[in-house]
Amino acid sequence: MMMTVNALATQTPTTLDDADVKVLLLENIHADGRDFLRGKGYDVQTNAGALGEDELIEAIQGVHLLGIRSTTYITPRVLDAAPDLIAIGAFCIGTNQIDLEATTQRGIAVFNAPYSNTRSVVELAIAEIISLARRLHEKSTDMHRGVWNKSAAGSHEVRGRTLGIVGYGNIGSQLSVVAEALGFKVIFFDIDDKLALGNAKRCSTLEELLAEADVVTLHVDGRPGNAGLFGDEQMRLMKPRALFLNLSRGIAVDTSALRAHLESGHIAGAALDVFPVEPKRQGDPFESELRGIPNVILTPHVGGSTEEAQQDIGRFVASKLRSYAAFGSTSLSVNFPEMNLPADDTRCRLALVHENAPGVLARINGLLGEHDVNIEAQSLSTRGPLGYVVTDVADAVPSEVLTELADLPETVRLRLLS
Repeated sequence: MMMTVNALATQTPTTLDDADVKVLLLENIHADGRDFLRGKGYDVQTNAGALGEDELIEAIQGVHLLGIRSTTYITPRVLDAAPDLIAIGAFCIGTNQIDLEATTQRGIAVFNAPYSNTRSVVELAIAEIISLARRLHEKSTDMHRGVWNKSAAGSHEVRGRTLGIVGYGNIGSQLSVVAEALGFKVIFFDIDDKLALGNAKRCSTLEELLAEADVVTLHVDGRPGNAGLFGDEQMRLMKPRALFLNLSRGIAVDTSALRAHLESGHIAGAALDVFPVEPKRQGDPFESELRGIPNVILTPHVGGSTEEAQQDIGRFVASKLRSYAAFGSTSLSVNFPEMNLPADDTRCRLALVHENAPGVLARINGLLGEHDVNIEAQSLSTRGPLGYVVTDVADAVPSEVLTELADLPETVRLRLLS
């Protein structure tokens, strides 16, 4: 059972059995995630598409756990309409679609899947690089039109070429290893210090990378500073007839500039899996100024959309939501202090999210001691402005203790797990 007090929402404490925990999963989250949560007794509702802000505000009423992918945006207005919400699962790598400051202020834990679809994105990047180098997309289109165009003109091997990776995180670094095995010379640029893998060489500036790379591929995150990262200036610095890929964030690339450089022939081909504006639902129309340009591959944000990756993500994030809801565990949380807590059905567990201020733990323990509540185990962790203390006690906690804990000025959210 779970009792939640949200200090910001000033809601009445409510004790929940598993069957009363409401879950909303959006954007075609894999059935394994849904089935896992239903198997724990939770009431799980699903929606195939993303929801706009007003739609989400209506749908999120009474929801305790929310699962999204990359196209549903979590704003302060949405969170204000969801006093029962305790955790959000991003069933993807990025969390830039979630206002993390607002979730943290409201004591809502956020989880994601930082590694689960890395291989899928890497394989798509390799496939698209080879396809662009061999102009396979154009040749396939000609064949479907009934045109036999057996020519080697413009087709090249990737062996011996230089691959420039912009962003050397989980995906960029794994792409580096696979590409080197194919015979690429690999160079990379990242604003953070990163250890080069294999024979990859770090570039000190983006300009250095652009001058040397035969293929440039972006693997950056969605932080605001990456908006407009790659525009006309950067494309002018690329080698003539180089190839360009973006499988990271649509906001990073000026597509108007890319079109101009493709049409001039300066860039020989491009592959994009992400776009500044993307349809919210399956089957919605897609508009882009890059449509119809030769040797350009456009895919609908499917870099991580393999059955294997989505299955892994579904299970992984669903299990994180369950562990937090049932046991208070915050392992691999994006915004909470990390605490890996085992299940314990023999004791009552108090999970208190609080402002990271001096003396909070002493006040909590003082209250428990005044009411003769015996502490059997306790863990405390902090992260930035937030503190998280989990206390296991032997017996049921009196209601007046819960009230006093909830009324502490530093309390953000209090949950009783038993």
